[in-house]
Formats: sequence, structure tokens, C-alpha cells
Amino acid sequence: MAKENNNSDELITTIIAGIEDVKGKEIKILDLREIENTVCDYFIICEGNSNTQVNAIVNAVQKKVSKTLKDHPWHVEGSENAEWVLIDYVHVVVHVFQKHLRQYYDIESLWGDAKTTVIETSY
Repeated sequence: MAKENNNSDELITTIIAGIEDVKGKEIKILDLREIENTVCDYFIICEGNSNTQVNAIVNAVQKKVSKTLKDHPWHVEGSENAEWVLIDYVHVVVHVFQKHLRQYYDIESLWGDAKTTVIETSY
């Protein structure tokens, strides 16, 4: 179990670095481990300003994780319209939104019981 947490921590750190490489905004980590019947351990949520930036964030995350950890997502969904892209790394699921869809679906509120960490960015 400890090894799994270390792997998740390393994956989260790498994902955040990928998001920051292309200036993803409003980055949050939701820790779902204490909530019953969840599909994964963590959600990482961020947003981009346009389809182009959302795709850039998704590509940067996948490239950084592949290069650093030699890992690939189990599933990626939503790349066609790039308004809400989900990258599933099994224990960690990344949600990359455009701002209007993030506000509409408000998944942070849906998972309001989760421990939330806001990542401060310098840009």
C-alpha cells in the first residue's frame, strides 16, 4: 500500500508539472481516498482558455508522464472537442476543462467531501 501511495504521489507531481508547463489554470487536487465507492484515489482538475490550450495541457501531461515515469493513461476521453478531456491513470484521473464547462459541471462541489488542495501557480 505504501508503494502505491508513493507511485500516486510521484504521478501527481509529474501531472502537475505537465499542467504548469503550458500554464493550465485553477489547478486542484481532490483526495477521494476517504470517500466510499469512488472510482479512483485522486482527481486533478484544471482549466485552459481554449480548445488549443486544453489539448496542449493534455499533450503536456501525457508527454511528461511518459518521459518521466514511463507510464501511459489507461483511457483518454474528450480529445475530439477539447472542452472537457479526461485522462485516466487508474488511481489518478485528470480533468482538463474549458472554464465554462468546469463551472457548469462543478465537479468540485459534487465531490465536496473530498480533501481539496489548491495548487498555487506563479503565472
